[in-house]
Amino acid sequence: MTAREFYAHSLPGKPEPNWQRLHEHLENCAKLAAEFASSFNASDWGYLAGLWHDVGKYSAEFQKRIRVLGGENAHIEAIGKVDHSSAGAQHAARSLGHGGKVLAYIIAGHHGGLPDGNSTGSCLRSRLEKGIPDHSHCPPDLMNPRPLRLPVEPTQERAGIQFSMFIRVLYSCLVDADFLDTEAFVDEHRHQQRRAYKPLPELAPVFFDRLGNLRRGVPPSPVNQEREIILEQCLKATDWDPGLFSLTVPTGGGKTLSSMAFAIRHALKHGLKRVIYVIPFTSIIEQNAAVFRSMLGKEAVLEHHHNFEPDEEDHRSRLAAENWDAPVIVTTSVQFFESLFANRSSRCRKLHNIAESVVILDEVQTLPAPYLLPCLEVLKELSTVYKASVVLCSATQPAIQSRPDFVRGLEGVREIVDDRRRLSDALRRTTVRVLPQMTDLELAERLTGYKQVLCIVNTRRHARNLYFLMKEPGDIYHLSALMCPVHRSQILSEIRMKLKDGLPVRVISTQLIEAGVDIDFPVVFRSLAGIDSIAQAAGRCNREGRLDTGHVFVFTPESGTPTGYFRQTSQAAESVIRRHSDPLSLAAIEDYFRLHYWTKGEGLDEEGILAMLQAGCLKGDFPFKAIAGKFRFIKEDTKPVIILFDKEARSLIKAVDYCEYPVPFARRLQRYSISVYPDEWNRLLSTGSVELKAGMFPVLIDETLYRSDVGLVADDPITKEPESLLA
Repeated sequence: MTAREFYAHSLPGKPEPNWQRLHEHLENCAKLAAEFASSFNASDWGYLAGLWHDVGKYSAEFQKRIRVLGGENAHIEAIGKVDHSSAGAQHAARSLGHGGKVLAYIIAGHHGGLPDGNSTGSCLRSRLEKGIPDHSHCPPDLMNPRPLRLPVEPTQERAGIQFSMFIRVLYSCLVDADFLDTEAFVDEHRHQQRRAYKPLPELAPVFFDRLGNLRRGVPPSPVNQEREIILEQCLKATDWDPGLFSLTVPTGGGKTLSSMAFAIRHALKHGLKRVIYVIPFTSIIEQNAAVFRSMLGKEAVLEHHHNFEPDEEDHRSRLAAENWDAPVIVTTSVQFFESLFANRSSRCRKLHNIAESVVILDEVQTLPAPYLLPCLEVLKELSTVYKASVVLCSATQPAIQSRPDFVRGLEGVREIVDDRRRLSDALRRTTVRVLPQMTDLELAERLTGYKQVLCIVNTRRHARNLYFLMKEPGDIYHLSALMCPVHRSQILSEIRMKLKDGLPVRVISTQLIEAGVDIDFPVVFRSLAGIDSIAQAAGRCNREGRLDTGHVFVFTPESGTPTGYFRQTSQAAESVIRRHSDPLSLAAIEDYFRLHYWTKGEGLDEEGILAMLQAGCLKGDFPFKAIAGKFRFIKEDTKPVIILFDKEARSLIKAVDYCEYPVPFARRLQRYSISVYPDEWNRLLSTGSVELKAGMFPVLIDETLYRSDVGLVADDPITKEPESLLA
């Protein structure tokens, strides 16, 4: 056999001359991976990874397998029984020394995920030592090494995170190049659809033209005057060099559009490629994405939150994986940070597109304390090595910057807004009063006494119980993450209309309503929680400043605060409230975050992830798979369940079984999905209430379990984690 008779991919029903030749696939992947890696000065690394990743397909065993299939199943799983990735990994390790081991991780894991360096099972060490099929038919010129230079300058203290992140981002270059070239061969029309996005330079004039129209149409008011000042300061800061920024704006200060204006103009001035807007709450992704689409165009924005993936990666899950090639991405904190510590190709595929981007971290104070240090370390790397600008947005900027009593914080963070204290005072529109503990009956009676009132509680169970206790047709509403996004959006629209018309409206909600939901009540009740949550709740009160002052009441429910996250933040808040007459003053907020973050020491890396990486660096034994299992914002693996809420959802589910390419369906079905914990998931499965469509879309088929007022009727609807993390 000559080199031209070796094939990488077949086509169903097509003769061999129509198949993709192996040398073409390797060269295409090499060029594409090199292009991706150029954004962080690692083109040569990307080129060799792409060139060597499939050299094992030059074996007679693989070619026999692909011919036996006769093109009936062209994809990875059907031919994966012949090991074709260990060959390239072994060659890299032999020919390039330490640099070769970096490539060995990447090549060995390009289908199954980045392996641990040295552990039981299919670790890198075993892959490098195993016997493999003979691939000597590979043309010698493909195997020639080239000198490699690290784009990272490791330091003794941070080498673990620096090397591991380099491997992971380089890995994303390879797997995305591999998927894209395969897709281009298998279905060129589908591949071309990926190129439908307009680049930022074409979108910017549209955005700023519409922003100008908005500014001219806003009625004069003290609040709008402050919003205008904030926007002007954001635009002025776009000239600053890329790096780390903070945008500390009280709720209601127009942070969403001002931060996007900064990001777009900053990207244009410094040659950055995209904007990634990271939100802690899935409940507001749809709202923010809709705002950005109205400013940029319908096809300019990609939402990405839920992952519809099987437990093991397969062909369909890889096709559904997002690579974030749009100009504007709206995603969740869970999706963003867990991907940066992931090992599976479908989760890592997008990482190289974070390089040379503007990353806006909205409500950055919601980063979970047990993972704070690993999160800060990847932000340092993104801003220094991967040429990203990171904007830390918050109404209550947490104390995560470096200082003598927190040396592991972020350094060189530049505040965009002048005079935070003046701005805080100017946009203060509420008074906060702390109430004693109340029974649910007492709370319900107080809420009923107000014509328009919002009550935010800590758990799903409490929200439902309180809702049923005071339910009156027409003016009581319930909101929680057990309602799919389309459902929540409809309810929020009804609530806004009643508020606007001055009609009675009382809302019982979990904390999902707190961050970024544009809603304005004269009175807000908040179950005791962290000071940051109380501040966010206050941001839903007198938001537009139409009243002299809005009223926020903080109460302790009869059942107390739940264990875990809520108990910890509530105790810190109680301590602050005892010491400060105004719990939302800048001094009180800083005091709160000192308790919440600084006093935890190593508790800010509860799983010891940085220590694992540092130890692995000394031996070249990075535990990628183990860390991916440990770095989970939500301790229990929640599962997405699709709700057949309306005709569109039913139509999408009917079509999905007949579609080979699930990305459009995965994107659109996010709007109809909710997350459930393992116990509830198992109950739904055991009772036949959920059916898996196309191997990856779990659909609730027992419609009696979903109510039009409260969503999924779960057996155990306790919020084990804050709903900001239920992504």
